[in-house]
Amino acid sequence: MSRIRIDVRGSRRLATAGVAATAATLLATALSPAAVADNRPTRAGAIENAASALLEHAASLGLTSAEGTSVRNVIVDRDGTQHVRYDRTYHQLPVLGGDFVVHLAPDGAYRSADRATRTKISLASVTPLISAPKAADLAANALRAVNLGETLKKLTARPQLIVDALHGAPKLAWRTSVAAKDSLGNPVSRTVVTDARTGRQIDAWDDIETATGDGKSLYSGTVPLETTLSGSTYQLKDPTRGNTYTGDAANQTDLCFLTSICVSRAPSTVFTDADNHWGTGTTADRASAAVDAQYGTNMTWDFYKNVLGRNGIGDDGRGSFNRVHYGNKYNNAFWDDSCFCMTYGDGDGTNLGPLVALDVAGHEMTHGVTSKTAALTYSGESGGLNEATSDILGTMVEFYANNPSDPGDYLIGEKVVRSGFGQEALRYMDKPSKDGNSADYWSSSVGNLDVHYSSGVANHFAYLLAEGSGAKTINGVSYNSPTYNGSTVTGIGRDKLARIWYRALTVYMTSSTNYAGARTATLNAAKDLYGAGSTEYNAVGAAWSAVNVS
Repeated sequence: MSRIRIDVRGSRRLATAGVAATAATLLATALSPAAVADNRPTRAGAIENAASALLEHAASLGLTSAEGTSVRNVIVDRDGTQHVRYDRTYHQLPVLGGDFVVHLAPDGAYRSADRATRTKISLASVTPLISAPKAADLAANALRAVNLGETLKKLTARPQLIVDALHGAPKLAWRTSVAAKDSLGNPVSRTVVTDARTGRQIDAWDDIETATGDGKSLYSGTVPLETTLSGSTYQLKDPTRGNTYTGDAANQTDLCFLTSICVSRAPSTVFTDADNHWGTGTTADRASAAVDAQYGTNMTWDFYKNVLGRNGIGDDGRGSFNRVHYGNKYNNAFWDDSCFCMTYGDGDGTNLGPLVALDVAGHEMTHGVTSKTAALTYSGESGGLNEATSDILGTMVEFYANNPSDPGDYLIGEKVVRSGFGQEALRYMDKPSKDGNSADYWSSSVGNLDVHYSSGVANHFAYLLAEGSGAKTINGVSYNSPTYNGSTVTGIGRDKLARIWYRALTVYMTSSTNYAGARTATLNAAKDLYGAGSTEYNAVGAAWSAVNVS
């Protein structure tokens, strides 16, 4: 790489190493058969032409005797037009935002230049007031701030003194690259630019790049995925959604007591890929289930953020993670507060397949939301409301995603059931008793049922509130929802159901809320959102009466 310095008299001095490199390049090019057949300027020729242009146009390019330039890249078009890209230094310090591109005609004549900044660089001093160790500490704190809740290990920070010409008037700054390992051993890194005189953070960005890929899922077709490029390898980790990621549990299991005291945990080794195209849509590729889990996480995150204004499960911007391929033919999926993660089994293949369907993902993440808000106790009527909350809002996630391979419906887990299960879904919201166990209506014995069955009362309420009673077909699925009192209920739509239930959960419900309390909570939520005596308020009351909750 040749280096060129410009002084006020316009003379040029080439570094010895640069001259030797240029001469070698010219000699190699001259001996190349391709060069003989092609009359376009060589790379070395373009650099020489650009060097001459720098001498002649130093003033208009803002170059002074304090500045040095180095060639970053050269492009020679088919017609011989040349584009030489430069980086710049000031008193031997790199200039952030000092880069520019010189454009030359086929004959080498100067045409124009594009510059990152047009501001002249002139600093009173290049001696920092903030020390390098202080800059390193500030950058480390910045990395911790964007990795909420993570215990960072092996943290290193490397400050470099620069001139920042990218953010307003040029100023002396520290550009610090800070890197660490998160609690799972995955890399996290950030570049932090700090004012070298005041210590103020000027800018910061992730060094691990975000990339847009796609994956072939088991249940939702080919779906878009935001991933992380680390070196030359893509990770199934989404920096745009709180660094949510999906890992392989390697068919291992946890050994835990009292849910939170764990002797050992199954791994969650983040999935990686070479070309950012994940899975094959079949179980033969372990990444296919990972695609479903990550996509389900993405859609759940987006639903909560875009519809309900919640920034992640904890409303703190922090992403959870998924473990797929948990255990051996494991017929379950679960949320675990202690690891802030979701876990999916592969199913036994006879009754259930891999439990990574979209509504299952929404269901599991919603358990996390419930734990961060009302924390409904997982037994009795409050336990039924806990399960119903996940069914209701998980179903809203499925409708929100609007995926043609898995359109929204009021069937729970219909994608994961297999022929041996004996029915088309795990649960039915329009008439919960169709599963043979769930309650359509409240009675004094509902609290004695398993929470997955006592949830039927609230699921039925939610269906009636959104869609109304009677026979209808939605997205190709037929429903016929009855009422306890023989009334006709008119629905107010899914969006209003979601908003009312979420406000009731986050504002009015407590750990001990029962069905009577849920009626009061949702009426209060409807009053807050739409007004007392509104159509929505009255519909909430009618839907609860239709499932015998008064």
